[in-house]
Amino acid sequence: MAHVILGLLLIAPQSLYDLIKGFEAGVALFYSASSGSIKRALDTLLARGLIEVASVEAGGRGRKVYRLTDAGRHEFHAWMTGEPVGPDLETAALSRLYFLGLLEPAERASVLRRITARIETDLAGLSALDRHLDTLDVPEEHRDLATHQRAALEYGIAAHRFALDWFRDHIDRHESPSR
Repeated sequence: MAHVILGLLLIAPQSLYDLIKGFEAGVALFYSASSGSIKRALDTLLARGLIEVASVEAGGRGRKVYRLTDAGRHEFHAWMTGEPVGPDLETAALSRLYFLGLLEPAERASVLRRITARIETDLAGLSALDRHLDTLDVPEEHRDLATHQRAALEYGIAAHRFALDWFRDHIDRHESPSR
């Protein structure tokens, strides 16, 4: 979530309220967060020196507006151009896609290629598991359960194939060197 917040603050300085609305308006398509988790992430980013308070509005609440520091810009760029890691590939991929326009055009295709490489790796693992399951003899009392578990695996394989095709097509349509 921290990197998503950095991306939103790179677009424009924002208050906690603005960030919550930013999550609701677009980021929620791929990342769900509560106002409390956004606040905790802001506190952590402040403590790490990746963001700073740009201004505090006068009045009872003293609404703070946050902005990136140079360290925050560097952290965001390193995350965007680094390997998509973590167990949730879809969130890692879509969060980078969402902010891809913040990178220089020459950097974008390599980010998309890292995402496709990760999808390919994960798909290969799921496909290997699928082939392995073909070799197992499932006891009769577990066949109904195994049928639905296998369906979940098939869904995962299909979702990865779709994502791989989609990202490859996106590279071809938008990020090819000829554009």
